[in-house]
Amino acid sequence: METKVDQTLDCKGLSCPMPMMKLAKAVKGLKSGEVLEMLGTDPGTKSDLPRWCNKTGNTLLDESELSGGVSRFLIQKK
Repeated sequence: METKVDQTLDCKGLSCPMPMMKLAKAVKGLKSGEVLEMLGTDPGTKSDLPRWCNKTGNTLLDESELSGGVSRFLIQKK
């Protein structure tokens, strides 16, 4: 089943800590249960994002690799 994405955050080309800062701000604007799709190219996000989710109580639903070195993350707001 395809997850319904409520908002997409494009962080391609940004390096640490910008993707995580933009993510934190974007998630604040979501309602509980809504899903944010984050696209990024910074390799550090792969380790930072799961830690951030653990710390904040939000859920990392999915992580996948798209073409061109782009990572796609689906985060559900708690």
